Order: sequence, then C-alpha cells, then structure tokens
Amino acid sequence: MKPKSILRKPTAVFRQTGPLEVGQGKITGVIALALGGMAVLSVLAFHFPEYLTTPDLRRKYDVNILREILLIGMVIGGGMALANLIRLRNRWLNGTALVLIGIAVAAGGHRVPISDFPDNTPYIGLDWFLLDLLGSSMIFILIEKLFPLHRGQPVFRPDWQVDFTHFVVNHLLVGLALVIVNFAIHRLFGWLVWPPLQKWIGGLPFFAELFLVLLVADLVQYWTHRAYHEIPFLWRFHAVHHSTEYMDWMAGSRLHLFELLTTRVSILGVLYVLGFTEASMNVYIVVVGFQAVFNHANVALPGAFARAPLKWLVVTPDFHHWHHSSEREAIDRNYAAHFAFLDYLFGTAVKSDRRFPGKYGVLGDYMPKSWVRQQVFPFTWKH
Repeated sequence: MKPKSILRKPTAVFRQTGPLEVGQGKITGVIALALGGMAVLSVLAFHFPEYLTTPDLRRKYDVNILREILLIGMVIGGGMALANLIRLRNRWLNGTALVLIGIAVAAGGHRVPISDFPDNTPYIGLDWFLLDLLGSSMIFILIEKLFPLHRGQPVFRPDWQVDFTHFVVNHLLVGLALVIVNFAIHRLFGWLVWPPLQKWIGGLPFFAELFLVLLVADLVQYWTHRAYHEIPFLWRFHAVHHSTEYMDWMAGSRLHLFELLTTRVSILGVLYVLGFTEASMNVYIVVVGFQAVFNHANVALPGAFARAPLKWLVVTPDFHHWHHSSEREAIDRNYAAHFAFLDYLFGTAVKSDRRFPGKYGVLGDYMPKSWVRQQVFPFTWKH
C-alpha cells in the first residue's frame, strides 16, 4: 500500500463534514484521536516549556493538575481506541489514536520532568491552544447539544476545517500577538496615563470596577466594530469574520489577523490608560472569552432570554446571531459584545419579530474558503 494511501485513511476525519455514523466506533474514535493528538502535543510542551508555553498563562495554572488531566486523557483515549479495535470497528482511525497515545507514553507521558528554564525566549502558545481547545469543546459542544438552535447541525458542519485553522493559528501566535499589542499600547496610549484617575478606579468596590471595565471595553469595542462595518477599507478585513455561513462555538475564531490585533490594541489600550486592577481584568478576560464563543454558538436559550428586560441588557446568541445574518434587516446591526442596551441606545439594534435569522454569511458569498486566501483577501479584493 502506498504511503499516501496509508496516511489518507486515519486523517480522513479532517476532510469529513456531516454527522458521524453511530455504532461504528467513529464517534469514540474521533474523541480518542483528538485526545491522542493533544497528548503528544502536551508531552512536547512539557519537554520544551520555554518555547511552547505562554509565560502569563503558565504562572496561573498548576502543573501537577495538568499532569493529572493528561493522564486521564490518555487513559480515556486509549481505552476508547482499544475497545473499538477489539471489536474491529474503524481500525485505521482507532489504531492511529492508539499509536499517538503510545508515542506520548514513550516520550514520558505525564511524568516528564520540568527543570528550570529561561523566561524570556520566543514562544508559541501551545499550552493556550490545548487548554482552550479541550475546555471549549467540552463545555460548548455540550451546551449546543442541550440547547440546540439548529438541531440537525452536526459538530463537523461544512467549513469547520477553515474555522479550526483560524482557531489553531490565533492561539499559537498568541506570543507574537502579545508582543505587538503591548508595544502598540505603550507607544499609542502611554502618554495618556493619568495616575490620579488610575488611583480612583483602583479604589472602586470590586463589582463597581468590574461593571465599569465591561462597560468601557464594550463601548470601545462597539465603535471599533462599527468602524469595521462602515469604513470600506476596514470591512475588507472584517468580512472574513462574517463569511462563516454556520454559527457554532468555533465560528467566532474566524478572524483576520489584522482585525484581531487592532481590536485588542484599541480595547486593551483604553483599559491600560484607565488603570483597572489585575483582579477586575482577570474576570473581564474570562467574561469576554466566554461571550466571544457562546454568542456564536448553535444555541437557543430558554425564551426568557429573548424577552424584555433581559434582551435589552445582555448580549446572547439571540442578539449576536442577527449581527452575522446576511438578511437585509440585519446588515450593520447589533454591534455590542456584552451589553445589548448599547445598540438600543445608539439606534443600531435589529428590529425583528423573529428570534433568529434564517441565513448567515456575507451578501454575494465572495469570500475564499481557505485560511491563507482569507488573510490575503483584503489586499486583493476588487469590489
């Protein structure tokens, strides 16, 4: 058998769209393959933490807990793969998963020792990618199955590969993004820092400060987001984000790198000038991370969230899905990320009797389907 043919069988899952067949060992095989792949990457991160882990992140997690998570993942993945192989179900898929787990174990598994290492080396955010992929997939796929908007939409819906590529690149390049963002913030906003204002904000009660940081961030995000819609040059970049035609937990990852950087600079720059405390910023990062994924998800919450006053207060999938609609009534509407009342205040909220739109994407469907071509698109589009 040719080597190319051997590789095509276990990797066929990455080319597949649509629902997975039940009872053939494919669902558990995909889970085992994912756990096996993440196990190998995790062991690599243990071996080379100075180059494959994020300094700001590794200061916050407990390595011993991560070792236990890795061990549990290898046991579950190996058990699923082995059970399917014993029953002769999807042997290529499950065999590949078992080989990956075997490689992870042979390379040291969860017992890889970590010695002292320098803290100022260039790095890629492999740990950030693995932790976010594991956590987000477990949480949001479960939520999508419990409260589905489109019940028939599979996990591997069309174009999932494009959004997964965006997800991978955005996470792995976190180190470069942080360097660029921090440099830009200090260059562009440093002269605006006024210590008395920062002292006043730092002295606020925690929940007052938290509300203020969310409100300020959303105001900056609202106007930045609106500019990306209303300024033709900026729309070239933002159109990449809007080109997804299927909404789910991974759809929000589709972002042009230019937009990702400029949006972070604008929001974090203002927050830096105002001097919010580390405690409020940490909670803000969790909230914005959750809403950024959740509001794109294939989720229909209970009807109470679609009625006043909640629908005027908090951005939920009901609200944000309209922003991604290609229907005329939804174009350039619903910009807010946290507080829906901003769009009602500024007159940009969608007015519709329906909870959700029927179609997503960009008018004309002109966006290419690959990550590379989407990054090049703003510089080549003639429209």
